[in-house]
Amino acid sequence: MSLTRRAFLGSSVALCLGSRARASQQTRTLTATDVHVSGYPTVEALRWIGTALEHETGGRIALRLYHSGQLGREGDAISMVRFGALDITRVNMAVLNNAFPLTQVLSLPYVFRDEAHMRRALDASPGRAIADDFQRRGLVCLAYYDSGKRNIYNTRRAVTTPADLRGLKIRVPPSDIFMQLLRAFDANATPLAYGEVFSALQTHLIDGAENNWQTFQTTRQFEVARYLSRTEHSYSPEALLMSRRTLDALPAPDRLLLLDIAQRSVPYMRSLWDQAEAAARSDLLAGGVKEQAVDVAAFRTAAAPVLAAFRRDAQLDALYTRIQELA
Repeated sequence: MSLTRRAFLGSSVALCLGSRARASQQTRTLTATDVHVSGYPTVEALRWIGTALEHETGGRIALRLYHSGQLGREGDAISMVRFGALDITRVNMAVLNNAFPLTQVLSLPYVFRDEAHMRRALDASPGRAIADDFQRRGLVCLAYYDSGKRNIYNTRRAVTTPADLRGLKIRVPPSDIFMQLLRAFDANATPLAYGEVFSALQTHLIDGAENNWQTFQTTRQFEVARYLSRTEHSYSPEALLMSRRTLDALPAPDRLLLLDIAQRSVPYMRSLWDQAEAAARSDLLAGGVKEQAVDVAAFRTAAAPVLAAFRRDAQLDALYTRIQELA
């Protein structure tokens, strides 16, 4: 039986009330959540962190992982981490765009040339500047993870230009960027939570969505949406976030160790990601998904006003310029 968010919060209160009675026990169990399923690269990276923590602390620190959205939506998880009810969560930048404006540069259309460019930017000063901004609202960015190239897929027809999207209801994450971008592509942008997309496709509430190859596969959305267009319009990476309150409560050596292990999980996650992305695409094409090449120039032209509008913000423009210097 999966654990509900209410049950989890109730158990958190009980754990807090009983903490003195367990003071003699030396194990500190951190809680982490991810909406993706077991086996997904971000979930496996979190497992790797837990194993490394237990090994390198001699069992003093452990990690309890709730995957597959057991504790609710990504937006719920962010709030729970901010207030210390949950210790760690993995969320996509798109969910953070409105609350943390500096993250918008990572979700904007056609910012990165490829994965290597994105990884350089996240590992360098642009990534550090965005990570620093999380702390103003009680969060610590432990690491950045990949989320691949986002493509548009739908249940109705092949799409090669923005004009082909006219009249189609396309799901987007709750981000102003993605709302504006899909409207610029001539689609009817429809914001929905991650976990609601499959049923919305089945019931024709929406005609399509946009996401990466792995998510398209693991959510089984490909069973309904058989047309995928390689727009590769955004890379919108992931953030591994921790409660500032929880991190500060750890002894200094444990804080440093946790931060170090989180960074060491990044190359592991990237290796898993590269393998999983290639495998997902191969499996989906073999299973009958129709992949469509698109007029990339037409999509870039349609997206240009959205990019220009967000670059009017001086901070975003400065970050964008630094990212382009790393191309």
